[in-house]
This record gives sequence, C-alpha cells and structure tokens, in this order.
Amino acid sequence: MDSFTTLTGIAAPMPLVNIDTDMIIPKQFLKTIKRSGLGINLFDEMRYDRDGNELPDFVLNQPAYRDSQILVAGDNFGCGSSREHAPWALLDFGIRCVISTSFADIFFNNCFKNGILPVVLPQDAVDALMEDAKNGSNARMTVDLESQTVTSSDGTAFAFEIDPFRKHCLMNGLDDIGLTMEKAPLIDDFETHMAQARPWI
Repeated sequence: MDSFTTLTGIAAPMPLVNIDTDMIIPKQFLKTIKRSGLGINLFDEMRYDRDGNELPDFVLNQPAYRDSQILVAGDNFGCGSSREHAPWALLDFGIRCVISTSFADIFFNNCFKNGILPVVLPQDAVDALMEDAKNGSNARMTVDLESQTVTSSDGTAFAFEIDPFRKHCLMNGLDDIGLTMEKAPLIDDFETHMAQARPWI
C-alpha cells in the first residue's frame, strides 16, 4: 500500500448526499477480486449513458477534473452495502482523499485499508472547500496528514481529527498484511520455538 503524507491536487466537487457504494461502483462490476481496473467504472451510472458514452455534465468527465485526486462530497458518503470494491475503484481512478461531513462506518474503515484518507470536517468547512473545488484545475488543495490540515487554494486551513493508529498506518503505507509483516521476526522466533518444543506438531 502506498503511504500517504502530503497530497496537493485537484479537488472535484460532488455535492450529493448519501452517495452509496452502488453509485460508487455498481454491482455488475463486483466479479473481479483484483484491485486494479475498476477506475474506468467509478460512478459508472452517472458517468456514462446506456451506450457507454461519457455524460459531459458529470464532474469527473469535465476536463478540469479528469485528474482529480481529492473528492469533496456531501454527507454520509459510502453508505449502502458493504463492498471493498468502492475504495478500490476510487483509488484506481486516482482519488487518494475524500472529504465529507460523515462517512458510513464500513466504507470509512475500508478507505484506511486501501491507502485512501477519509477526512471528516464540519459542514461550514466542507461548504468552503466545495466552493473552492468549483474553481476547477486552477484551485489546488493540500491535504497534510502530519499536521492534520486541509488547505484551500486561497491558503485557508481546516484542521481535522484522525485516530493516531490509522494515521501511523497511512503515513507508513501499512495495510493489514503490512502490519503483520512488521512482526515477522517475532513470528519467526515463535515458530522456531514451537518447532523445538513440540516437534510432533
């Protein structure tokens, strides 16, 4: 998993509430167990018409936002059914940070496991960042995990809270497997001891 320290990039405004996981990645794309290749189908039903043509009004189809790395969204982002494919699709598209007033718990947890930073801010801060994001590719936000701030293009900084353990994992690129591998020497010692103490196992 790639580490997350500081991100400066284009933020796409998506002022919709209750964006659920089926909107993020529709169910017909859940057959794969690969984490790559889902970005093309991110927000599929909002991005394309029935013939597969891009809908020009959708924010991520607009030239200014095609390379967005930050998403500023409405309340209760990632609600609905539990599917880890949702953060996989966001990450494969290039989104490394989602900013909202609240997230569904399972989606929130899955973001951290996949190198995406979900930032919770009060409504007035999200509103200000949403307006900033509407300025397009000329407005770049900076998300600094070390200082726990989101800074708008005009220099206004908004502080956010994050669990220290999750912060450590993101900054060091540690998913569940990475955390386990940190204990590899202890695991090896245990296995060696067990092999000597109980050779019949």
